[in-house]
Amino acid sequence: MITGTTDAPVASHVVDVQGIPMSALLAEARHPRAVVVALHGGAATSRYFDCPDEPRLSLLRTGAALGFTVLALDRPGYGSSAAYAESLAPAARRVDLTYAAVDRLLESRPRGAGAFLMAHSIGCELAVRMAADPRGADLLGVELAGTGRQHSPTAQQVLEAWRRNPSRPRKSGLHELLWQPHRLYPAGVVGGASIASRSPAYESAVVDRWAPHDFPELAARVRIPVRFSLGDHEMVWQTGHPALAGIAAMFTAAPRVAVDEQANGGHNLSLGLTAMAYHLKVLSFVEECAVDATQRRLGR
Repeated sequence: MITGTTDAPVASHVVDVQGIPMSALLAEARHPRAVVVALHGGAATSRYFDCPDEPRLSLLRTGAALGFTVLALDRPGYGSSAAYAESLAPAARRVDLTYAAVDRLLESRPRGAGAFLMAHSIGCELAVRMAADPRGADLLGVELAGTGRQHSPTAQQVLEAWRRNPSRPRKSGLHELLWQPHRLYPAGVVGGASIASRSPAYESAVVDRWAPHDFPELAARVRIPVRFSLGDHEMVWQTGHPALAGIAAMFTAAPRVAVDEQANGGHNLSLGLTAMAYHLKVLSFVEECAVDATQRRLGR
């Protein structure tokens, strides 16, 4: 049962995968309904899913309290693998490394009905690649949040200003948009200093190709249930029904696509004041996918 806070322990782990140390946070359920593998966005760490000093807003603690094991991985080039970032630019390398890291971290642990991917912002690039991979057929489903195909008018203005003056740091204006409006976040979280990390150099190319090219091409190859979320106060990507419908339409091979606009949510849904509301909706979707997978295995 979830009360004012959740007390599920969150443990740090590091495993060696093909000579590269991969780090993660793990909150385990004794008999998990399923495992949620969470992938953070850019310039952050796995701590994004364990909101600092706000346990009630933690995906790891909420998930474990409801019977789900939650594994928040530091994506390739972050955490313990940061020193190896130069060798991790190829997308296939990052997909293989992530699948191998998940297997190593979960090898002796029960998975319940299976593994479900959940990703935020540019972490969605890795999640969609994993889901589109042949190995993705064994996943229960995938949740994507904080990404899109078209930038908001405000973000477009920031990007146009950068194109006119390339010497200006591109991230400076966009970073402020990621945390607007401030009132939707705990005061100690705004700005992201408590979860911040240096982004690997390869990520700039990933960002440039993602929305116009890779997202639509990969989405059409995903054959598992998909859930897509945006905050109603998202400032980087276009929001509203047309934007959500446009994303859903890309997943032409998925057996089920659900979209949601999170009330009182900004870009960083798992760190906002409505993080628990968002996490409960995602976990409800995971539960539905787990039931469906179990029924199929039983031939029902």
